[in-house]
Amino acid sequence: MSNEAIFFSFLALNLTVLLLLFRFFGRLGLYVSIVLSIVLCNIQVLKQVDLFGLHATLGNVLYAGIFLATDLLNERYGKKEARKGVLIGFIASVAMMVYMSIALLYTPNEYDMMHEHMAAIFGLVPAITFASLMAYVTSQLHDVTVYHWLRERTQGRMLWLRNNLSTITSQLLDTAVFTGLATLLGAFPAEAALEIFLMTWIIKILIAVLDTPFLYIAVRFTPAER
Repeated sequence: MSNEAIFFSFLALNLTVLLLLFRFFGRLGLYVSIVLSIVLCNIQVLKQVDLFGLHATLGNVLYAGIFLATDLLNERYGKKEARKGVLIGFIASVAMMVYMSIALLYTPNEYDMMHEHMAAIFGLVPAITFASLMAYVTSQLHDVTVYHWLRERTQGRMLWLRNNLSTITSQLLDTAVFTGLATLLGAFPAEAALEIFLMTWIIKILIAVLDTPFLYIAVRFTPAER
């Protein structure tokens, strides 16, 4: 299966899981989706692949799903709940970075076979997570503010406009901050930074457009609040 086929299949899977979490657990399900996505995307982003003929990092599908979750929180529960979702994701990222850094401090015994592999992955996590956190907080708060502002200005109409405009502009901010910091911290090679930035933002624009039907489906749900 090609990388492109995997990309679209995983996108459909991720957005479907998000909808199911929202349908059966309401805002709690969206918080779970945010935590799951922010933790896993900080690991997936370490892998670089070719998509549509250009270099890209993984994690974009999961990360873009967070914007859908916060937009849905904003749409159904208001700006305060959307910001709460951003804060929950921030805490989850910090906790993951600290916990895994502590795990690497343990001296492995003679039977251990995983320490070197964990160190190869999670040794870069502090740099990646720091860059991700700065980009995450900046872009998510921007997204929540712009989405709420557009919702008020359009009097609740044109859901597609506020979903796409808030996400696309926020993702530009996010990609610039993350790629710049990750490159400075040595997580990405400098010669590939511009291509990674452009390809990552293009992928995020594509995801923002493709997740719009899922948002329209979600707002029709009557979720079971837990």
